[in-house]
Amino acid sequence: MKEERSQTTSTGVEREVPVRSHSAPTRVSSADGKSAVRGAFRRTIALFEEVFDEERFFLLLSVFIGIFSGLAVVCFRLAIDWTHLAVLGPLPQAHSWRMFVAPTVAGLIVAALVLHVFPATRGSGVNQTKAALYIFNGYIPFRTAVGKFICSALAIGAGHSLGPEDPSLQIGASLASALGRRVQLSREKLRLMAPVGAAAGLAAAFNAPISAVLFVIEEVIGRWSAGILGSVVLSAVSSVVIVRGLLGSEPLFRIPVTTFKRPAELIAYAILGIVGGIAAVIFAKGIGYLRPKLKALPRWTQYFQPGIAGLLIGLIGYLGFPQVMSAGYNFMDQAMHGQYTWQILAILAALKILATTLSFVSGTPGGMFAPALFVGAMLGGAVGDLERILFPTLASSTGTYVLVGMGVLFAGFLRVPLTSVFMVLEVSGNYEIIVPVIVANTFAYVISRSLEPIPIFDLLTRQDGLVLPSLEEVRDKPVLLVEDAMLPAPAVILSASDFVDAAARRAANSTQIIFPVRMQPTGWSTISSDLIQRLLNEGKGENTIGSLMPTQQLPTLYPDLSLDNALRYVNQFPIVPVINRADPQKLEGLISRDSVFARYQASEGEE
Repeated sequence: MKEERSQTTSTGVEREVPVRSHSAPTRVSSADGKSAVRGAFRRTIALFEEVFDEERFFLLLSVFIGIFSGLAVVCFRLAIDWTHLAVLGPLPQAHSWRMFVAPTVAGLIVAALVLHVFPATRGSGVNQTKAALYIFNGYIPFRTAVGKFICSALAIGAGHSLGPEDPSLQIGASLASALGRRVQLSREKLRLMAPVGAAAGLAAAFNAPISAVLFVIEEVIGRWSAGILGSVVLSAVSSVVIVRGLLGSEPLFRIPVTTFKRPAELIAYAILGIVGGIAAVIFAKGIGYLRPKLKALPRWTQYFQPGIAGLLIGLIGYLGFPQVMSAGYNFMDQAMHGQYTWQILAILAALKILATTLSFVSGTPGGMFAPALFVGAMLGGAVGDLERILFPTLASSTGTYVLVGMGVLFAGFLRVPLTSVFMVLEVSGNYEIIVPVIVANTFAYVISRSLEPIPIFDLLTRQDGLVLPSLEEVRDKPVLLVEDAMLPAPAVILSASDFVDAAARRAANSTQIIFPVRMQPTGWSTISSDLIQRLLNEGKGENTIGSLMPTQQLPTLYPDLSLDNALRYVNQFPIVPVINRADPQKLEGLISRDSVFARYQASEGEE
C-alpha cells in the first residue's frame, strides 16, 4: 500500500510524495539528493564555526585544503605520466617521428583550449596566485584548476619543456579559493586561502613541505605571522602526507654520496655560482624579450605558437637530445650519478634554456621550476667535472655539484635565495653541504641581481599589466625606525614629584613649550608651560605636579621600532616619548607628527 504525505522541496513548494511500504525503498530524485548533500555540508560547516572561532577554523580548513590539493596533485602527476607513455612511449628514442609529432599536435590542442575554454591557464601560476591575494580578494575560478590540470598534463606529457610544480601550485590555490568561498570566510581569510592552497600544491609536487612553505612566504605572501605560518605549514604537511601515502615516500632523486671536506673547495662552488648567475640572467632575458613580442602578434598566430614551439622542441629531441623534453627529472638523476660527460651536460643546459623559453613564451601552460632545476643540475655537473679535470685535488663528487647547481638556478633565476638553500637540503637530506650551497647561491643571486634588476616573476607581472608588490624590492627597501625621526631629549624633564613652583622656575628659564613628565612609579606624561603658570597663579605652587595631573599616561615607543608604529599616536598626542628598553624611566627622545612626516618626505627624496 501507498501513503501520501506532504514534503517541502528545495524551492519551498509543497508536494505530495508517495511513501511506499517498508518492503520497498523510497525513491528520491537527483535534485533532492543534491539538495540534501548541500544541506548536510552547510550544517557541518555551521557546526564547526560554532565550535571554533575563525582563526582555529581557518587552521582546520588548511588541513582539508592540503588533503584535497594532495589528491589533485597525485592525479595530475599520474595524468602526466600516462600521457607521456601514450604519446612518447615508455623510453623515448631520438630519431623517432613521435619526438616532433607529439609536442606539435599537443601544442595545437592546448592552444585551442587556452584561447576558447581556459584563458586563465596561460603560463605560470605564481603570478595568478599573487594577483588573487592582492587584487581579487582571494578569488581564483575553479575552472582555472580544471584547465591547468588538462592543458598542463597534455603539454608536459607530450614533451613541452615545462614543469608540473607551478601548475600544481595554481591547482592547489584554485581549490582552496573555491573551498573558501563555499564556507563564506571573511575577506581577510579568503585572501589567504589562495597562498595556503599554493603551498599545499607545491609541497605535493616537490614532496618537500619546507621548501613549499618558504617559497610561498618568500615570494607570494611576503610576510610572517603565527596564523599565516601555521596555516601554510598545516596545508603543506597534509598534502605531502597524502602524496607519500599514495605514491610512496621516495624522493625525487636517488641521492649519491655527497661530501664537503676541504674549505678550498668553496672556490669551485663560487665559480659554479658565478656561472649559474650568468645562465640565470640569459634565461630570464630570453623570456623577457620574446614573450611580449609573441603576445603582440595577431591573435590568429596564437593558435599556432604552442604548436611551433612543440615542433622545435621535438626536433631537438629528434636530433639526439630527448633529455630536454618534459620535466626531465630522470635525466637529472642520471647526471647526479655521473652518466654524462661535461660537454654533454653543458649542451643539455643550453638546450634546456632554449626549449623552455620556446614553450613558455608561446603561452603553453606549465611551470619553470623543473626547467630551472634541470639547467642548474646540468651546469653543476659540467662545472664539477671540468674542475675535477683541471684541479683533481679541488673538486668534489659530481652528485654534490649537481645538487648545488639546482639551488644555484633557483637563487639566480627565480630569485628566492632562502627557498633555494632549503630546497637542496630537503631534497638531499644532507646538511653537510649547506656551506657550499650558501656560497654558490649567494654568488648566483648577487650576479643575477646585478645584471637583471627585475626578478622574473615581477617582469611577467608587468608585462601582463598587473600592479603587484615586488617582494624583492620590499625586502631590500630600508626600514625606517623610530630613532630615524626621533627628536633629541629636551633639556628640561620634569618629574611627577616636582612641586609646581619649582617647575615654574625651571620653565621660565627654558624655551620649551611642552615638558615631558616622568610619572611614578613608571610611565610618562606631558605638561605645558601655560598650565604650569596657571596652576601657580591658582595658588597651587606647593602641590606636586603628579597630584594635579590626570592619571592617563602617554603611550611610549622604543627607538628600534618601525616608524609606522608612531603613526598610531602622533595625531592624537603632540609628542610621544621614546624610552630605553632597559630603563623605562630613561628618555631617549621625542616623536612628533612633524618629525615623522619630515622623515618620510626625506626618505622619498633619497629614493
